[in-house]
Amino acid sequence: MDPETGVIAQKEFDRAQHELDLGNVLAALASLERALSIWDDPLWHSRFGFCLAKQRGQVTRALELCSSAIEHDPGNPLHYLYLGKVYLVAGNTYEALQAFRQGMAFGGSPELEQVLNAIGVRKSPVIPFLSRDNQLNKVLGIIFGRLGLR
Repeated sequence: MDPETGVIAQKEFDRAQHELDLGNVLAALASLERALSIWDDPLWHSRFGFCLAKQRGQVTRALELCSSAIEHDPGNPLHYLYLGKVYLVAGNTYEALQAFRQGMAFGGSPELEQVLNAIGVRKSPVIPFLSRDNQLNKVLGIIFGRLGLR
């Protein structure tokens, strides 16, 4: 690849990152598609995967792209951020939290902290020695919550 082509691809990627920062996923997807058609950089795959999941509902393909980005650069917390966002699009909060926590273990980022704070912290089970999924814990949690005791 010649340097001119690399500069064009980088500009498209920068535009896509700017659009993602603004929350415009559709424009980011278009810019990432152009950038990846010029230069297939595995470091861009996690962002592209998130855009695919969010705009086109291609969650399986998005998970593959995020995984390939993590394999290529496992210490980059942004890959875990976008992996977690893909899991949120898929409705899998548990896996999303796991991905976000892994990203925090690799140094974190302000956006990772924001997402984790937005999701919030769950309260501990009413009866701590029983699992959170235990029916008694569920019922007591609902009752105590309605009574304002929790």
